[in-house]
Amino acid sequence: MANYRSPGVYVEEVSLLPPSVAEVESAVPAFVGYTEMATNLVADDLLKVPTPIGKLEDFIQYFGGPESEDPANITIDVDELMTGTTTTGYNVTLTFDKPSMSKHILYHAIKHFYANGGGKCYIVSVGKLTDSISKPSIDEGIDLVGNEDTPTMIVVPEAIHLTQTEFNSTNQKMINQAADMKDRFAIIDTIKTTVPKSPSSVEDDTETAIDDIPAEGAIRRFGAVYYPHLLSSYSYAFDFDAIALGTHTVNGAAPTADDKTGVPLNTLKNTASTLYNTVKAEYGKYTITLPPSAAIAGVYSRVDRQRGVWKAPANVGLMDVIKPLVSVARAEQDVMNVNSNTGKSVNAILSVPGYGTVVMGARTLDGNDNEWKYVNVRRFFSVVEESIKKSTRWAIFEPNTASTWVKVKAMIENYLYLQWRDGALAGATPEEAFEVKIGLGPTMNSVDILEGRMIVEIGMAVARPAEFIILRFEQMMQTS
Repeated sequence: MANYRSPGVYVEEVSLLPPSVAEVESAVPAFVGYTEMATNLVADDLLKVPTPIGKLEDFIQYFGGPESEDPANITIDVDELMTGTTTTGYNVTLTFDKPSMSKHILYHAIKHFYANGGGKCYIVSVGKLTDSISKPSIDEGIDLVGNEDTPTMIVVPEAIHLTQTEFNSTNQKMINQAADMKDRFAIIDTIKTTVPKSPSSVEDDTETAIDDIPAEGAIRRFGAVYYPHLLSSYSYAFDFDAIALGTHTVNGAAPTADDKTGVPLNTLKNTASTLYNTVKAEYGKYTITLPPSAAIAGVYSRVDRQRGVWKAPANVGLMDVIKPLVSVARAEQDVMNVNSNTGKSVNAILSVPGYGTVVMGARTLDGNDNEWKYVNVRRFFSVVEESIKKSTRWAIFEPNTASTWVKVKAMIENYLYLQWRDGALAGATPEEAFEVKIGLGPTMNSVDILEGRMIVEIGMAVARPAEFIILRFEQMMQTS
């Protein structure tokens, strides 16, 4: 109370309402990889600097575009079909030297992220497109993400171009950081998708991502793996018009006149437009294959924004995808989803007639754990924990007495009530959905008070997804 010294009327404002919990952002992925540039004000001032962006145009402005493909990595062979002196069509064959083509896919991954609903994200450029993809650089980038408080997901699409041993180590580093910090989630790819599929290839492919993930449930619940890779709708970054025709034959034989071998396509555009358009149409059929992690990060962002972090990011269509690289059969998905040998789940991406390409899995790598098997449950807890943690900082060094406990309890209960109202928590009443305990006796003893510990216990019944819809039918006897 103020020390009043002279007569008069004094006004004192009494605060009766508890502070509120401000929810942290739930879907802010951090992408680690290589970019064309990393410049804001001066050259390379964003290199190895975690940088927030809000749209694809920001990425292009600060980090550039895709790596241009070497024209030597594509061969275009044309067989002109002629009847007499009349051309009746063209058979066009395109051959790509894929082992020699660009391994830098971060630009395309970011494009896929935004196409699937992405918003704010962090970019950590660890090198230029002229650099080879290396584990030390990627590891450094992951460590830089660990210095940032805002990111809630870790995504490293270019890790698929490391060796298997390096890839395993990178995955461990991602998920260990998520488990240590408990405020983020690792979205992991498989290193490959075998095409064409063989009887054992799906199991072999998925094992490339899960074999070396630590067995401890406390670690693997902070990550999820998605399979297979996706055939995107994005074209290779060739300068199409600058490509020269490889070979030109007429009805399978060398032409007797007007040989177009070695002629650039920009010349044919003006002199042989039908041939040019035929080649361009065939070229458009070949698109880039991408690992799914960036698109999945976009799905997390979209579902969080439209429904909430508590909604399972599954049974959701993917954009800018032609098809999954292989088709996962029901028996194969059974083993991916519930693996009784390893306990590690892998989420399948399927091509569903009438729905397109759909994410059909929402399990963490700790897929056999009844508490933490679902991605949305783990991520919801992370958001609630981080939100309450940051919003209770005002109580540090406040008196550890009932008046403070009442404010803290009311603040948390108000926040959880809103979560229950939105559908995040299961229960017919708030009392069935959550509970908050604090005080001398319920959560603390006299020693805790003497040592300055204020302990709050929070229980939540998080809504879990209806993963298996079971319809039971039976025949009824005729009654009339």
